[in-house]
Amino acid sequence: MPLLINGEQIDLSQPTRELIYSYPELEERAKLLRSQSAQIVGPKGLLYVQQREFAATTPKDGSVSILGSDDATTCHLVVVRHTGSGAICLTHCDGSDTETEVLLITNAVKVLSPDTECGRLEVHLVGGFNDDRHLSQRLTNQLLRAFDRLQDSIHLVTFCVTELNDRLDKGNHFPFIYGIANVKTGEVFHATFPDRGPDEDLRSASILEGAKMVNIYDSRKEQLCIGPYFWMPSPAVDYWLEQDDEYILQNLSTSPLAEPPHFVSHIRASLTCLKEHPFPEKTLFPSRKPWIYWKNEEGLWEKVSPDQI
Repeated sequence: MPLLINGEQIDLSQPTRELIYSYPELEERAKLLRSQSAQIVGPKGLLYVQQREFAATTPKDGSVSILGSDDATTCHLVVVRHTGSGAICLTHCDGSDTETEVLLITNAVKVLSPDTECGRLEVHLVGGFNDDRHLSQRLTNQLLRAFDRLQDSIHLVTFCVTELNDRLDKGNHFPFIYGIANVKTGEVFHATFPDRGPDEDLRSASILEGAKMVNIYDSRKEQLCIGPYFWMPSPAVDYWLEQDDEYILQNLSTSPLAEPPHFVSHIRASLTCLKEHPFPEKTLFPSRKPWIYWKNEEGLWEKVSPDQI
């Protein structure tokens, strides 16, 4: 079934710019989103989603009230929601395996929506900019095609990507919006997150080692599941840790000029995790089971001991 706007099938043979001209309401919604100041979202009730992760939940969830992700430059943030059940999924895509990832997140929402006949599937796309390597445009096109190939009809509601998320500053291009959050009502808003945990560096280390997209949340049990992660010792880790900040920025970023200020420190912390745990199956996950977190009474993630599960 096709990807739809206002009930009409989108013609994906046309350039993205023509798509925007054909449906001016997409540009208006993008302008509205860009006009928002970034809301600072604290950790209470938050489930933060990193790159190549996704999480889905429903309005019945008593632990998670906000899904969020940021630090997207050429990456895209994708929200899929079913209007009938209220089930919602957020992911942070980087183009590694877009078609499979779209299937995963859409199915995650459908599983939480027993009566799919009541209501419809909607998608919100945010992220990217007019980067020199055109990685953002490539990912935008991949996502549009992947959603258009789904067996289910899905309605494009928010399209704030690439040229619609681009700003020019002193001759250089940057994204307007690096992060978004969505709440149980389905609202998607511009957001930033001081707390990106738990286990931020470990989760990012797995991405550096080529991990595929993974579901990090069980909404029925209201549990955050981290790992288990497995990787082989990387001989390149020491090399990268010896380099200066500028070298890391220029060589480990898809868009060096557009990265947030903490990019290099984040990469260093992730590399350090790889160095300290060359065999994570021995030092971190000897039981080969994930680390489980629950929200405590303060709405913060708390690690659960195995005997509590």
